[in-house]
Amino acid sequence: MKLSRLLAELPRAELLGEGGVIIDSVCYDSRQAGPGSLFVAVPGLKADGHDYIGQALDAGAVAVAVQADREGKWRPLVARGVPVLVAPDTRAALAGIAAALYGHPAHRLLVIGVTGTDGKTSLAHLIAHVLETAGRRTGLVSTAECRSGQDLLPDTGRFTTPEAPQLQAMLSQMVEAGCRWAVTEATSHGLALHRLDGCEFDIAAITNVGVDHMDFHGTAEEYLAVKGQLFAMLDRSVAKGIEKRAVLNIDDPSCQYLCGLTRAQPATYGLRSQADVSAARVVSEEWGSRFLLSTPVGKARAWIGRPGAFNVRNALAATAVGLAAGLELDTIVRGLHSWSGAPGRMELVEEGQPFTVVVDFAHAPDSLRRVLELLRARSRGRLIAVFGCIGERDKERRFPMGQVAAEAADYTIVTDDNPYTEDRQGIIEEIAAGLRAAGKREGHDFALIPDRRQAIAQALAMAADEDVVLLAGKGHEQEVHLADSSYKCDDREVARGILRKLFGGH
Repeated sequence: MKLSRLLAELPRAELLGEGGVIIDSVCYDSRQAGPGSLFVAVPGLKADGHDYIGQALDAGAVAVAVQADREGKWRPLVARGVPVLVAPDTRAALAGIAAALYGHPAHRLLVIGVTGTDGKTSLAHLIAHVLETAGRRTGLVSTAECRSGQDLLPDTGRFTTPEAPQLQAMLSQMVEAGCRWAVTEATSHGLALHRLDGCEFDIAAITNVGVDHMDFHGTAEEYLAVKGQLFAMLDRSVAKGIEKRAVLNIDDPSCQYLCGLTRAQPATYGLRSQADVSAARVVSEEWGSRFLLSTPVGKARAWIGRPGAFNVRNALAATAVGLAAGLELDTIVRGLHSWSGAPGRMELVEEGQPFTVVVDFAHAPDSLRRVLELLRARSRGRLIAVFGCIGERDKERRFPMGQVAAEAADYTIVTDDNPYTEDRQGIIEEIAAGLRAAGKREGHDFALIPDRRQAIAQALAMAADEDVVLLAGKGHEQEVHLADSSYKCDDREVARGILRKLFGGH
């Protein structure tokens, strides 16, 4: 694509220099630049892409996109004859350029965005499964996995929502694979940093809105406003022959605010009867819940194979999305019943042991409390919790998570959860401070074991009949990242290996 044609995709940008150069690819990391590439200089949280323009040009980039307020860093390029696209915000420009270079794949897909503080991954996977049950070929972008139909796509690394070039590439692969639908998680970071621009959403759904990522968003009001951007985007998305829908949790205080952000038809769900999609006569059954499902098109008896009210709400949300997508109610119910769950979300590990082992992604105070309280209600023995906190961000979670464990678990083992460049022992001590403040004693009520594999082994070794062991925070993840190294640790596989040794697979 000619650079001048890309300019037409960016109405607020200006081109300085030759517009006839051909652009084959776009990158925001100078190490990925090459012949025919357009380097987009993005001001980051730790580094400024404008400082790496020289490296990108040396690697073969034929043009650069820069931010207007960094003129001191890019103005000399114009005199050198380098084609320069000047944009007010290069993050937004990156998304627009990526969508254009990949031929706007979202125009040829029906796209469902899922946001919320908790449960995004489970809901995204459930929606994709319901669509597939109905014979709709579907792509998925989630924290746990990305796939086009049943073909796995490359891991997105540390980001739930990939940067715009990776996300648009995935959508393009879905189109090429014959997918008609795409389901993507829409994180607050992804929305705020324009990674989801160009996704042309048709249905937006939300789980709940708590308080999270205050290190990035600053206030609860800003966090909610960013979540709301997904619903506002419905009004700017291209028409694709389907009515835009906003699927909202009527049980959550955010419902009315989010409804006011879009002209899209609202579809509410919740445990209250006034919701468009609701549940009554909810009964816990095995590792799930049975309930009477009420919808605008009729009622049905339904079952979801994951426990707790939050999973019932996910079933209701998926039903509302399914109806908005034009599916029959009985097909949706079949999809709910046959869903095996999202990887590492309330996932049972069973190797014949006389106690329960659960792996979950809960990694914030509210989600940890919710899971522990659910497990407490289903347990007749002790509740043993194993968890840590991620490094480099969300430091305000650590002390409260220790407090939650002190209140809701009988014994806690504090361990690694991707410390990255932070001191792993320091993070553990911050969590332990919350336990100590609640009157818990190390060695009696809790232990500090940095190596996560050893922590899991300790928890399983001390568990007795009818106890419950919760391995929280990592879910589907398979490695623990330290400052200068990493080690393999899939909680599910580590637990299975230990249990087989302890109980011989019986």
